[in-house]
Amino acid sequence: MRLAVLAVAAALCGVCPAHAEVKSIWEAGVRLENRVTIAAPPDEVYAALGDIGKWWESAHTYSGDAANMTMALQPGACFCETLPGGGVKHGEVVLAWPGRLLRIHGAFGPLQDEGPSGALTFTLKAVEGGTEVVQTYNLGGLRPEMVAIAPVFDRVMGGQLSRFKRYVETGAPQ
Repeated sequence: MRLAVLAVAAALCGVCPAHAEVKSIWEAGVRLENRVTIAAPPDEVYAALGDIGKWWESAHTYSGDAANMTMALQPGACFCETLPGGGVKHGEVVLAWPGRLLRIHGAFGPLQDEGPSGALTFTLKAVEGGTEVVQTYNLGGLRPEMVAIAPVFDRVMGGQLSRFKRYVETGAPQ
């Protein structure tokens, strides 16, 4: 059932960034990498990462509405989603370096039930024409059948990065 959910989620991810790659796979984990260039300076790009509820795709939330998601750009901050009468902690900000790097520890979506350790990192670098954003997602402690569907995870995370790029450049993620 979880595999079917992930397959549907991947189909809904939208247009993924030009450069996406499952960087490596090992027995119990994966390293994913996606990159885009955003036509904005690093400080502006970094600040927009905190607007998670404005660019994250609602289809990849528990509530069905990304507006219920928040994330302050400071160590210890919760990447959280409000639910009726409760909520979910998707991750925790563990490194916040304005204009340069944001790292969140967490296992997102259906991976939360699996119990792996994950680190989602956004590395920003000023380049001609804006900011290069390299998104890496490292996951360890996965069952073999979850490792086997790493390309699905990559498409979903890459889709989020594409939405982020559109949000920063146009004010709308779509």
